[in-house]
Amino acid sequence: MVSTKRLSARNRPARENGSERRAELLAIAGELFATRGFLATTVRDIADAAGILSGSLYHHFDSKEAMVDEILREFLDDQRQANAKIIADAPDPRTALTELIKRSYSALRKHPAAIAIFQNEANYLAQFERFDYLPGVADEFEKTWLRVLQEGQKSGVFREDLNLKLTYRFIRDTVWTTVHWFNPNGKLSIKSIADQYINILCDGIVTR
Repeated sequence: MVSTKRLSARNRPARENGSERRAELLAIAGELFATRGFLATTVRDIADAAGILSGSLYHHFDSKEAMVDEILREFLDDQRQANAKIIADAPDPRTALTELIKRSYSALRKHPAAIAIFQNEANYLAQFERFDYLPGVADEFEKTWLRVLQEGQKSGVFREDLNLKLTYRFIRDTVWTTVHWFNPNGKLSIKSIADQYINILCDGIVTR
């Protein structure tokens, strides 16, 4: 009788290879969803880009909806966990705000396709039961940022005359739309973009 330990060791490479292939397929699908759009991208498009038959794709995923669901959930879960840690650790509202911005920019490097999909497709996908979590997550993100802005306003760190919802939307849109023009091989790094944006947001562009 073969021991469980030996079986586990023998099967591990196959599982690891399968996991790597799955991640590769998700990356290919994510890029297509982000650039072509979810509706315009077919299972055959994904399979062709991956160099496999359409039927082979179904060994890994039951549909393109399953693929985009997994892409979005990974990004959103990462972002929620990062936001929660920042809120718990930040000593003051300004630090919390700048760390939220930095973490959002960092996500552009790790999850560019997911961010583009979330921006472009969330409203469409949310009408389906499988994606009914999307509005709730977007609302959760907004409440997190608004809480930081409100605390900063109450403590005198942020201006009293700010419309906080508009401020949040300004920050959100400025950060996330970077995904459409950021070039990872360009002269500007994610860190330099985040630092410059934080300087503009906190100190303005007018000389004093």
